[in-house]
Amino acid sequence: MTDYPTLELNDGRQIPQLGFGTWQMEEEDAPEAVGTAIDVGYWLVDTAAIYGNEKGVGKGVGDWSDIFLQTKVWNDSQGYDRARRAAEKCLERLGRDHVDMLLIHWPCPDKDLFVDTWKAFIQLREDGLAKSIGVSNFREEDLRRIIDATGVVPALNQIELHPSFQQRELRKLHEELGIVTQSWSPLGQGKGMDNDVIEAIASETGQPETAVILRWHIQHGLCPIPKASSRDHIEANFKALSFTLSDEQMGRIDALDDPDGRMGPDPADFNG
Repeated sequence: MTDYPTLELNDGRQIPQLGFGTWQMEEEDAPEAVGTAIDVGYWLVDTAAIYGNEKGVGKGVGDWSDIFLQTKVWNDSQGYDRARRAAEKCLERLGRDHVDMLLIHWPCPDKDLFVDTWKAFIQLREDGLAKSIGVSNFREEDLRRIIDATGVVPALNQIELHPSFQQRELRKLHEELGIVTQSWSPLGQGKGMDNDVIEAIASETGQPETAVILRWHIQHGLCPIPKASSRDHIEANFKALSFTLSDEQMGRIDALDDPDGRMGPDPADFNG
């Protein structure tokens, strides 16, 4: 992982800072896309049970044992026993005996099962099925509940985060607790590029607009996981590792934050 930026996890492990996302990627397309991403240089691949592409992702990763592979247990598999079985099924589909990071996909507060699910994850880590464990879409109250109940702080929280929805309060809490912030939809589902500020900075730096946004994430110490299908887009995103934004450019992107910028579901009432 020479010259590839990493972040320190609170369990003593390292995580590559730029990852490759596979949300909305068809099973049959995943092997080629993931293989291309690894060929371009990505060291982290993200998937999830609900994506329906874990088998394809596993094929794409192939024999690359040093790729940081992470997946997520879906909402209908919450609870101690069900989460354990669901994690084992994830590994079966991926063709692995462990993953580098296992995440609870959503807290689903109305189900009120995420504490038991977290206890199962702790045991899965102890049993070697997951090297690190974390959560996704957890709010402050959700994080504090699982930490108070178990004493185990998640290594990572994967949340919606992009220039128009910057989640500053949650990021501050993550920093206090030693939790890595991983950004899903880091490009704002493509809408982030339709922005005069991003276009101007892309022109100033001579870099793709996607790379400008991803570089902003990286310089803030975040871990973005953009999805791309074509080699051109995969390579354009990877250019985020090849340049630096000035403080002034960073500030202009910081100013794009919008309290109403959320695009995905609200974790407070999403129980799908």
